[in-house]
Amino acid sequence: MKRAFVRARRPEHKQQRREEILAAARDLAVASGVRNVSLGAVAEAVGLAKSNIMRYFGTREEIYLILAAEEWQQWAEAVTARLEVASDDAARLEASSDHVVAALAETLADRPLMCDILSQTATTLEHNVSIEAARTFKRAILAVIADLGSQVARATGLTVGEGTELVSVATAFAGILYPIAHPSPTLAELYAQDPVIAATCPDFLPTLTRALKALAAGLPTLRED
Repeated sequence: MKRAFVRARRPEHKQQRREEILAAARDLAVASGVRNVSLGAVAEAVGLAKSNIMRYFGTREEIYLILAAEEWQQWAEAVTARLEVASDDAARLEASSDHVVAALAETLADRPLMCDILSQTATTLEHNVSIEAARTFKRAILAVIADLGSQVARATGLTVGEGTELVSVATAFAGILYPIAHPSPTLAELYAQDPVIAATCPDFLPTLTRALKALAAGLPTLRED
């Protein structure tokens, strides 16, 4: 049963309600996947009508773009921490492209919600949103990519442009690979019945790591003299 709607008038109350809506959307996505969460389900989870949810967010997709930006920032912080450890320990263990690849791939594997969001971003979440919501999201993730690209360059022999490309491809490939490596119930049952077909389902972390290692090794060979 929905609670009676009481308009939040003070800025702190409005912010609290926004955070409640975002938290509910996050919990629902973790439980059932981003693609399966409707605006109505979010409204029900916080005990409000859909029309009241839309006082704070224009669409379901705008809610998830905000969560996506948060996930990107948290991922960046995790990667930075990994790279700083490698840097601090440089006297004993030189930071190499393998360490960077492991930092990128393993922190993505640790974030199933981010990977799920990555798989939905271009096909769903960037649709049915305002230009301002799209601009805010794009600026946030481009800042993350630029910062991590510079960090990758400092930790390896890659240029800043190459480091940025490695970070971009890591997230793009994670978004493609994640739903394949985490199949639907129908495909999971099929794989259980047919080992030959099941063998074609990739493991997320080893596949992502191998692809990024190949890219990191290959990028310097493409440099123009």
